[in-house]
Amino acid sequence: MSEPAPAVEKLIGTRIAERRAELGITLERLAAATGFSKGYLSKIENSRKVPPIGSLSRIAAALRTDITQLLHTPAEAGEGGGLSVVRVGERRPVVRGGTAFGYDYVSLADNRRGKKMEPFLFTFPSQIDKYVFFEHDGEEFMFVLSGRVEWQAGSRRLVLEPGDSIYFDARLPHRGRALDGEATAVVVTYSPKPGE
Repeated sequence: MSEPAPAVEKLIGTRIAERRAELGITLERLAAATGFSKGYLSKIENSRKVPPIGSLSRIAAALRTDITQLLHTPAEAGEGGGLSVVRVGERRPVVRGGTAFGYDYVSLADNRRGKKMEPFLFTFPSQIDKYVFFEHDGEEFMFVLSGRVEWQAGSRRLVLEPGDSIYFDARLPHRGRALDGEATAVVVTYSPKPGE
């Protein structure tokens, strides 16, 4: 018997299904708009699969919303007069582990609606599948806070250390892994909404 889905993962599926119903969009139409299979999207909605951030961003764009709306109930996704403050003890893990690949994300602005970018505190795994790369629409910025990261984007491979940063086209296949213990970074993704 499988374990129940953790709250965040269950909420993602529920919010996607709710938003899709609000818009009157079928699973087939969402699949066509995102490029994902109907089966994959069904697994997400039923909390059997948790999409990585890039995929969640694509789903949010197709549903004419943002990631925040998919991660929180309407009461949680509040506005603070144009200001979002997330205290250190209030940070929430989101879409864990790239997710199934060991990457962990903690949102740094999870309660802000209508964001143009998504900032995360990101922890790299030390072991990665040699065949797994990520790519998605938009741009990405990463600032290494601790540890050393072996980073690959396209055909380039380099080692990033604390204080190093990189900005790149997120359509390039990319991935990273921690070298010599844990490595963390601030990662900011930007995915334009359709028509921008």
